[in-house]
Amino acid sequence: MTAARTALVIGGGVAGAAAAIALTRAGIEVRVVEAHDRTDRDHGSFLTLATNGIDALRAIEADGRVLEAGFPTAAMTLRSHTGKRLGTTSTGGVLADGTVSQTVRRADLVRALRAEVETRGIEIRYGRRLVGLDAGPARVRAEFDDGSVAEADLLVGADGIHSTVRRLALPGSPEPAYSGLVTTGGYAPGLTLDSPPGDYEMIFGKRAFFGFAVAPGEQAWWFVNLPHRREPARGELAAVGDAQWRARFAELYADDAGPALEIIAATPDFAPMTAIQTIPRLRPWSSGRVIVIGDAAHAPSPTSGQGASLAVEDAVVLAMSLRDRDSVEQAYAQFETLRRPRVEAIIRAAARINNNKAPGAVGRLVRDAVLPRILASAMARNSADQASDHHLDWAAGVSEGSR
Repeated sequence: MTAARTALVIGGGVAGAAAAIALTRAGIEVRVVEAHDRTDRDHGSFLTLATNGIDALRAIEADGRVLEAGFPTAAMTLRSHTGKRLGTTSTGGVLADGTVSQTVRRADLVRALRAEVETRGIEIRYGRRLVGLDAGPARVRAEFDDGSVAEADLLVGADGIHSTVRRLALPGSPEPAYSGLVTTGGYAPGLTLDSPPGDYEMIFGKRAFFGFAVAPGEQAWWFVNLPHRREPARGELAAVGDAQWRARFAELYADDAGPALEIIAATPDFAPMTAIQTIPRLRPWSSGRVIVIGDAAHAPSPTSGQGASLAVEDAVVLAMSLRDRDSVEQAYAQFETLRRPRVEAIIRAAARINNNKAPGAVGRLVRDAVLPRILASAMARNSADQASDHHLDWAAGVSEGSR
């Protein structure tokens, strides 16, 4: 018996689109409201969809378009600023048919998922921002900035790390926590690099972190993590011009082995520089008939490689919980019980890695001496397996089908 008949999903990104598909599959009528216009341009960021995220999409038969949008990235090699190889690790497991983790532009991933939403006849309304919520005992009423209102049996906040749903439904929730790092990236065409196609190179630079992967067509997809001790004020990073950032990169990576400066020089445009923020611990994730999922509930840093995958898992487990429980409150409680330990462990692991991205001279020596042994250890392999070897079985009960 399904716990609700109708749902309103706020946010049409990865979490929101996946939630719309999963909830519809659970027999719930869904409407999606997205604050941005359909034509908002791609700002250039990309991400890794790990095998557990692909597995979760397969549970709701929504992986086909996504796999077409990206390219496989099965492993990453970690290096010191001198070029010393510190070790190799997997970006995720391998599914039964040989599928490995995929790297994909965020905009392409969202487009692929929205196409799946529309194929299922689910309505997405664009350009409407949530401004008010009234959650009664049996219905939720949402108000938008264009004066329109919508009602449903429940509301899912899938509106990202700066969630309006979280602010309205869970007053007093902590603000996103600053990681001490800022990031940008881009795409460098026409390069011949030593790195094999489809593998990441992660370089613990002397002053800043640099990562890249060689995509089909000899294009390097890259990102940086730059130490920035004080959290930037609104508009501060955007006020720095392209030429200034290039000069800053030249200084930061001047003493590093590897192709960072070559790749950056070959890149015509960068993604906007942004502060890396997280939501490490939010209690609770729901109030009455309103719940937040994905980055709105538990945003890990990009270091985890799991943000999008955890959002998709959330969507599927939430839909299964609502399908299998008699009340919305029971479903939400079960969802949080199942999801919280997993996501918070991944967030903590990513935070530990971030601490190694910009250490001092002594810290670099210790990291470069210890990290190879850690990467070769059974503990590291088990940690990676716990993140990526997570299977969701739609046909099973939610407790048995989430492992």
